[in-house]
Order: sequence, then structure tokens, then C-alpha cells
Amino acid sequence: MAPSSPSVADTPSQSSTPLTSDNDLQPFFVLHKASSQRKDKASTRQGKVRKRNELSLSSPQSTKKLEGSMIEECDHLLFQQLKIEAFGNVWTKIESTIKEVLRDLNASVFNDIQQWVLECFNATASIGELGVAEATRSFPALNNTNLGKLFTALVITRNIEFVDDILTFEELGHFLKSQGCHVAVLSSIEFSVKNGIAGCLKALLREFIAGAIDSADISILASWYREQDHYNKPLVLIINDLERCCGSVLTDFILMLSEWVVKVPIMLIIGVTTTVDNTRNILPSQTLECLCLSKFLLGTPAEKMDAIVEAVLVKQCTTFNIGHKVALFLRNYFINQDGTLTSFIRALKVACLLHFSVEPLSVIHGRLAEDQKEKSALSPETMLKYMDELPTDGRNQMVDQTGKSMAQSLSELLTVRKLWSTAVLCLHEAAKYSRVRLLDLFCEVLNPDLYLSRDSDCRVGNEKESGLSSTGDPCQQYSVMQSSTFICQIVRKVRDLPSGRLHQLIKTWEKLTADVSEIHEKLKMFQSSVRCEDEKSSRKSSKDIPKRNASRVSPYADKDSIMLTSQAVSFIDLLVRNYTRPIECMPFHEIFCFKDVEKLQSVLIGDPRSRIQVDLLESYKILRCSCCNKSGNAILPSKHDSSIMYSLAQEHGDLINLHDWFQSFRTIVLQPTTKRKQKTKQSSHGFGDQNEASIQARFCRAVTELQITGLVRMPSKRRPDFVQRIAFGL
Repeated sequence: MAPSSPSVADTPSQSSTPLTSDNDLQPFFVLHKASSQRKDKASTRQGKVRKRNELSLSSPQSTKKLEGSMIEECDHLLFQQLKIEAFGNVWTKIESTIKEVLRDLNASVFNDIQQWVLECFNATASIGELGVAEATRSFPALNNTNLGKLFTALVITRNIEFVDDILTFEELGHFLKSQGCHVAVLSSIEFSVKNGIAGCLKALLREFIAGAIDSADISILASWYREQDHYNKPLVLIINDLERCCGSVLTDFILMLSEWVVKVPIMLIIGVTTTVDNTRNILPSQTLECLCLSKFLLGTPAEKMDAIVEAVLVKQCTTFNIGHKVALFLRNYFINQDGTLTSFIRALKVACLLHFSVEPLSVIHGRLAEDQKEKSALSPETMLKYMDELPTDGRNQMVDQTGKSMAQSLSELLTVRKLWSTAVLCLHEAAKYSRVRLLDLFCEVLNPDLYLSRDSDCRVGNEKESGLSSTGDPCQQYSVMQSSTFICQIVRKVRDLPSGRLHQLIKTWEKLTADVSEIHEKLKMFQSSVRCEDEKSSRKSSKDIPKRNASRVSPYADKDSIMLTSQAVSFIDLLVRNYTRPIECMPFHEIFCFKDVEKLQSVLIGDPRSRIQVDLLESYKILRCSCCNKSGNAILPSKHDSSIMYSLAQEHGDLINLHDWFQSFRTIVLQPTTKRKQKTKQSSHGFGDQNEASIQARFCRAVTELQITGLVRMPSKRRPDFVQRIAFGL
């Protein structure tokens, strides 16, 4: 140890530098260690590189190449920045649309709750106000006219998972505050055994009274409510999830509030995810007697999902679309995640992000999102102007088409999508009578294979049965189609509707197609043909029916109903044939439509063990360092220890000998430092032992990391010198 101590003492500057670098926790330096040989030769190569750069810059050809590469790199960075901004604009629009939809769905329920709060507040105010001295006492006030009941509203959310209800109760709290109420929102975490009744009181006081309050005394709230002139506004406490609360803590909390109900007339709003009867399983009968219960129902997850699909994907608040397979995956993902809207929205955001990261021309979305606020579609001139503003990377994608033709196609694509949206909305109105959800209908309409088969079947039917339209029963054309589709179910249900509901359905179609003249004119043509047939049948019935049978029901009434049904089904037939063409069957749909379901599935579901193996074996693709990129799959000492160890493990079977594994690792690590090792052995004998110990420590740490990631199993008592591989293949 004597020879090593002077070397450390004599070089204090060298010992302080590694400490600073170890504290610098930058990801690159943690994951990748540069070769020591490269560090030694860096100073000698610096002068040569500087001379080479000066010589290369002196020639005009190299100067032009350098300028071109710099411009191309800047252009690429600018293009990436535009894609990020376009994604931000599009997703901000989608997210705001989703919030508006959910707010509109809950508006009627929120208004009912606000009316209930006012009625309860007026009922408590009619009892009489307390004086300041009486209200600020530290014990509850007793009133014979009041039985100590708390006005309580049970909001049935009907969600299996609570994650969707967080935003709902936050919106409810903001709404009641805007109506002049004092609102406190407590989560189910506050009503836990760990927090107890004292923790609940502290959280309640912090919500109502600004500032940090350490004492759990409800008399503080009573004083604040009476002294600060806050008694002219209702006190509302929102507990977002009853099922997640501790029953004993919530029971004590409710009993305490019931004792102070005269001084602190708090109204409770409690979220219930299941049914009202579940309150009997959580709260005892003594506590339920202290509550004056009212019930409010929120929309079901399926109703919320249909509203989001209609606003975002059907009405198209932006130009972003999804393909058929992606839509099926999102629907199944929504169902498998217990019908949570949060999971669906997160998956939709990932799909949008993947589309903007893969598609070069997706930058057009950002400009379209700004201009579509006022226009339903863009002219070819405007589209051409946007494409001219693209950097070189974007314009290079247009080699197959001229700018004008591509602009014209994109403009027509957006116009056709407007017709498609109107047709799907009309089909959805008819689907409500057969209880077909919009999400299911949306997935079916996006199916390109079903559309092509339906189109071919309709052509064959028209050739073989060209006289069907003259017989007045075009519904028979649907008999040759797939009977298991949702559209055929809709048609069969429309055929069975009474005339009153048919008239109501047609009026709804008129409202939906009012802004789309092409479809609206077709609907008017069907209606005019029905009126003509009605007039003919009415004149014929007045001539043929005798007076003695005038009191009976006209036999032509059924014929009129059949004619109305026939025309309604003919309109559906028109929509399906002419206006439900999937976006995947349109030119240039790749710019606006994301359909890579495999990539979306790998991101959301993924295969973590396979991903870890790929990252360990191909770490050079992630680090992108010059030494590893040149070598490819070669094992270099500059790689991370875990990557080296797992690459060496590929040479073994299911069992790995620890001694052989360590010797291979030691050979790789010491390979570039052989000359330095010989010099250090001649000067100092202790440095070699210290280096050997550090290598063993690095080896043990790498083996532990592979064990944590689930790739190897540690040695057993039967075979202490072997580790077992768990994961094989990718």
C-alpha cells in the first residue's frame, strides 16, 4: 500500500476530476463509456483534424458541399419542428373538442344538481340564522326542529373504473363555484385508515379556508362560515368515489357533520360507480338515517364514447383520420379496458403522434386545422400554397404528382369526407332504432373489403334485377348482401318502423343534410316521389271505394306506408352506395389517415422482454456513437456492461458457466488497454489488483441488471457456478 499512497497524494487535480464526472448524471455518459485509448489519442489527433478541416475548406467544391449539407440539415430540423407544431395544433383541437362534448353531456345533470343545491340551501335557511356568539361556540348547536340530517346527492357514474370520473367531478366543482357556491372536493384517499377523521377534517378545512391549517377542529369552519359573511352561499362537499373510501372513517365523518349541520349546513355530493343499494354495504343503517338522499344519473360510457366518436372522428373536428384496423383495435382496446374513456383517448393520442412522426406530409394538418375553423374544405389554390411552403423534405415526397394535381386531389378528398360524415350521421340516426352503437357502425363503414364486396354485389343485383325499382320494393336489393352486417340490421329495422317514426326519421335527416346540398336534394327527390304516389293512390281510392265502405279503413293506407318505407330504404341504399367510401380507398389518404395498427399495438401493449433484448443487442442504434456504428454487432469495450454481457450470453445455451462468462467479459474489457496495463504493472503493483476488483464489481452489477430485467436466473444451490437463461429468441 506504500507505493500507491504517494501517487494519490501527488495528483490531487486528477482525483478531483473523476468525482465531478461521476456526479454529472447525463444519460449519454451513464450509458456509454468512451474508450481510454481514444481519450489518450484525442489530443494528438486534434491538430491533424484541424489541419484537414482547413485544407478541405480551402477548396471551392468542398465549400459548396459543406454549405449544401448544412442547409439540408437545417431544413430537416425545420421540417421536424413543423411536424411537432402540427401535431400540437391537431391534438389541442381534438382534446378541447372532447372536453366540450363531455361538458355538454353533463350539462343537464349539472343543472339539476345546482337546482337541488339551491333548494337544499333554502330549506336550511328557513330554519333560522344563528347569532355570531352561538355559531362560534366549540360545541354543536341543538335545534329541536332539525333532526341533524345532511342533504346528500348520490351521483351514479356507472363506470367500472374511477379514472373517467376524476374530470367529471372537477368540472362539477368548477360549475358550482361559478354559480356562487363554496365547494370542496375530496378524493377517496383522504378517507383512509391512515389519515383517519383528523386527516379528513384538515383536508376539508384546507379546501374551504385558504392557507395551511394544522388543527383538526370543525369549529374553525363554523367560525369562518359565520364571521366572514360566507353564510349567504351554500357549502358543498364533493366526495368523488364512495366505493374506495374506508367505511369506518366515512361513517365517523358523516356523523360529525350531522351534529354540526345547524352551524355548518354542508351538502354532500357523493360519486357512486355501481348502484344506490351499494351504500348499504359501505355505510351502517345509523349513518344512512342521517342522510336525506337524492339520486342523479350520469351518461353511460357507451353514450360518452359515441358522442366523442361523432365529434372527433365522424364530424371531423380536424383532418386526422384512422383506418379500419386501427378503429377495430381502438374499439377492442376500449372494451378490454373496462370501457374507460381515458384509455381510448390515450390510445387515440398515441395513434395521432405516430402518424405525425411517420408521415412526412402530415405538416399540412397544422395549417388545415387553422383554416377549417371557418371553411369546411379548402380550395386547390390554398392547398397548393401550403405545399409550396413546405421545406425540401416535404416537397420531395411529391415526385409522382405535380403540385396542381395533388392539390386538386387533396381538396376533393376533404370535400368527399364531408359527404361521408353526413352519410354516416344519417345512418346513425336510423341505427338508433335498432340500438346499434356509433362506434360499431363507424368500424363497419371504414371496412374497405366490405365496401368493395357490397359495391360488386349491388352491381350484379342491378344487372339481374333491373326492374326492382319499378316494383316499388328496393329493399330486396339488400337480401344479396351480408346479413350479419350492422347496415343490414338497420335496413331490416327501418322496414318494420311505423309511419309515425318514419316521418320523424325523415325530419331528422332533413336537419342533418341541410348544409349539404348534394345529399339534401336527393332526399327531397325521394320525398317528392312519395307525395306523387300518395296523390295518385288517394284519387284512385276515392273513385274505387263505394260509399257504404267509406267508413272502413282504406286498403291503400298500407300501400302508402309500404311506399314510405321503400323510399326511406332507398335513401339508405343511396347513402351506402355513393357516400360511404372508406378513406383508405381514396387517393392520398396516407397524408390524413393512420392505419399502422401493428405499431400502435406495440406501443400500447408491447412486448417488454423482447424490447429489452433488442435494445441490449443493438444498443449502438440507440446511442448512435461513431465507434459502435462502424463496428455494428461487434462487441466493443465502449459498450455498456449489460449489453456486453448479454451479447456474450448468446454464445451459450440455457446454462451459462459463470467462470467462462467472466473470462469473456474480462477479455473484452481489457482488450484495448493491453499496452497501458503492461506499463502500469512495471510502475505499480497495486493498480492491477484494484483494476481486477473493479472488473469483478462491474461483472456482478451487469449480472444483477440482467436478473432484474428477467433475462437470467441466479445460481442455485445445486449448481452454484451456473446461471440459467430465461428468455430465448426475439
